[in-house]
Amino acid sequence: MRHTLAACVLALLPLSAVQADPVVVELFTSQGCSSCPPADALLGELGRNEDVIALALHVDYWDYIGWPDTFAQPAFGKRQKGYARAAGSTVVYTPHMVVGGTDHVAGAKPMQVMEQIAAHTERAPAMRMTVASGPNGITIRAEADNPIDPPARIILVTYTPSQTVDITSGENAGKSVTYTHVVTDWTALERFDGARPLTVTLPPAPEPPARRVVLAQGENYGPYLATLRID
Repeated sequence: MRHTLAACVLALLPLSAVQADPVVVELFTSQGCSSCPPADALLGELGRNEDVIALALHVDYWDYIGWPDTFAQPAFGKRQKGYARAAGSTVVYTPHMVVGGTDHVAGAKPMQVMEQIAAHTERAPAMRMTVASGPNGITIRAEADNPIDPPARIILVTYTPSQTVDITSGENAGKSVTYTHVVTDWTALERFDGARPLTVTLPPAPEPPARRVVLAQGENYGPYLATLRID
């Protein structure tokens, strides 16, 4: 019920928020973590709202306790450690949500996450990204009215909307869990400092049901400066 409430409250965000880019909510999670299913479900609810780009990054550091996460990539644990360093910590844990690249939530806390999302929707984007389709494929154009310092990284993220996993060992043994917004690829494309417009040609689209988003994040695990849905 709390997760349904989360989706309903997000739908009632102020009208001014509609003008903002979608807010990125990253969830660091693991199929082998008994505390994670409520956060996984919450992310699924949040991702139903157009104001949110929900991304699940599965980590592998719990694989040793009995169930190797079938979605985990070492790079995602490394990314989480980068966030920890940026926040002045050395501790990583699951479930761990990061809202807008800057705000951290431990566990499944719908109201705290929603408050942070609402705050981010009130912030004007520091830059703009637009998408166009042409003979050479899909291109992204990034622009800014002022220099971006530190520069942004333009990132292409590919994710699977939904996939169910039957877990047969470890802390969640016997459970069938449906995971949503599962990140399968995270690729940094270009660096953007705002001095002049930047155009980036994207690689060919993946096979359905995979979807893609393009993100612009301040270097060194800074805030998201612009976000854009592609597929």
